[in-house]
Amino acid sequence: MCGRFTLAVPGEQLAAQFQLAAIPDLSARYNIAPSQPVAIIRAEAGGRRLALVRWGLVPAWAKDTTLGARLINARAETVAEKPAFRAALRQRRCLIPADGFYEWQAQAGGKQPYYIRLAAGGTFAMAGLWERWHTPAGDWLESCTILTTTANDVVEPLHDRMPVILAPEQYARWLDPELRDPALLRELLAPAPARLLVAYPVSKAVNRVSNDGPALIQPVAGDPAAPV
Repeated sequence: MCGRFTLAVPGEQLAAQFQLAAIPDLSARYNIAPSQPVAIIRAEAGGRRLALVRWGLVPAWAKDTTLGARLINARAETVAEKPAFRAALRQRRCLIPADGFYEWQAQAGGKQPYYIRLAAGGTFAMAGLWERWHTPAGDWLESCTILTTTANDVVEPLHDRMPVILAPEQYARWLDPELRDPALLRELLAPAPARLLVAYPVSKAVNRVSNDGPALIQPVAGDPAAPV
C-alpha cells in the first residue's frame, strides 16, 4: 500500500516537469498522511493544472466522508470493477506527484520505517483517481486515491504492495479524457522496474503524523546500506 509520502520540490520545478499551466504555491512536506490535502495533477481546459484535494476517495454516492478513510489506495487488479472506483477510472484520472514514499518493515524491535525514492533522485508521479462528493451543506469535496500494484524487488522485503509509478511518457495517456476503456489502461499499472528505486531505513519520528521536515528522510545513522 502507500500510506505516507513526501513532496518537497519547488513549485517552479514541478510546473516545468509536469508541464503545468500555472506555477503552484506549495510548501515542502515530508510526512503527507491520509485525510490531509494532497496535490494532484489533472487535465483541464487550457492544460494540466494542479489542485489540492483530500487523500481518501469519497465516492459520489457515499452518505458521508467516513468511507474515504478506507479508500486511500485502490488495487490496480480490481479498480475497474469496484463500485467506488470504476467511474473515476474512466473519467477522473490524475497524477499524484511525490519525491518518495514510506513503508514499514516488521523487525524484532518493532516496525522500522523505510523511505523509498528514485535512485537518481527527483520527483515522480503516482497513478491516482479523483472524485467529487456533494456535501450536506451544498458544497463540493474533492478527494483522491493512489493506485497500487504488486511490489517490485526493492519494495517486496517491506510490503507486498507499492504505488503505481508512471513513466513520464505515460502521463499523457493516463490523463487523456478521451481514453475511457479500462483495458487500454491496464498495461500502465505495472510495478516500476526495481533498478529505478532505492530504499533505506529512516527515523521512527515519521510515525508521528505531526512530525515534518527534511530530517525524516535522512538515512538512519550507521546503516552501511544507506545511500549518501
